[in-house]
Amino acid sequence: MTLSRRRVNELLETGGLAPRRSLGQNFVVDPNTVRRVARLAGVGPGDRVLEIGAGLGSLTLALAETGATVTAVEVDRGLVPLLRSVVEPAGVRVVEGDALALDWEAVLGSRSEGRWTLVANLPYNIATPLVVTLLEQVPAIERMLVMVQAEVAERLAAAAGTDPYGAVSVVVAYWARARVVGKVPAAVFVPRPKVESALVSIERRPTPAVDPELVSYERLKDVIRAGFAQRRKMLRRALAGSVVPAAFGGTGISPEARGEDLDVQEWGRLAGWQA
Repeated sequence: MTLSRRRVNELLETGGLAPRRSLGQNFVVDPNTVRRVARLAGVGPGDRVLEIGAGLGSLTLALAETGATVTAVEVDRGLVPLLRSVVEPAGVRVVEGDALALDWEAVLGSRSEGRWTLVANLPYNIATPLVVTLLEQVPAIERMLVMVQAEVAERLAAAAGTDPYGAVSVVVAYWARARVVGKVPAAVFVPRPKVESALVSIERRPTPAVDPELVSYERLKDVIRAGFAQRRKMLRRALAGSVVPAAFGGTGISPEARGEDLDVQEWGRLAGWQA
């Protein structure tokens, strides 16, 4: 059983609590929505699922219903006792902590101990840095299905040459394949956000899209940041000081191109070019 709007309001009232804007809290209060998310995640018995920003446990319960083993992370210490009372009877492990600062190997174990799927309604204020951090630092997480602002979803999954495409799109593409798999209306949240949300599926690549032996990830990120720092500049100007002019001819990439024109492999060739 998942949480209805009425039950969420009752729990908040019981605890003398209210959603905290500073933590980007918007609780899902529609059982159909959380079950849809669990279904799209494709998890079930034998799977290990991580949820970040569990709140009062509405999505958590839907994930537990699938038979998966669920670990729920929540930073708000005021919510944690309520969350425990809701989800621990369903066999969920609750971890209190900041997802951007946790020792993930201690929470999840090493990659050799098993793979994890992240399924989460991510707090709006940390969604992008959190997805990138987990891709960079937590290889045990093999798949993600995350609910984020629609605009953020488009950026995470954008392809080269499209309007939402930017530096974060390239970084995500380095590590994973991402696509938007559904929309979520504002009406299913408490409080109701001013923007629509969307679901993004992110599947980690077996190996990065650019061979780390050709160019280091740190070097690639530095070049990408420079290329997108002023989006309207042509690359020959945006990358002055980061890439030698001869790299354009050597890679076959036009110096008059702009950052949004290059896919991740082209960024890799440009960043890794050596005379």
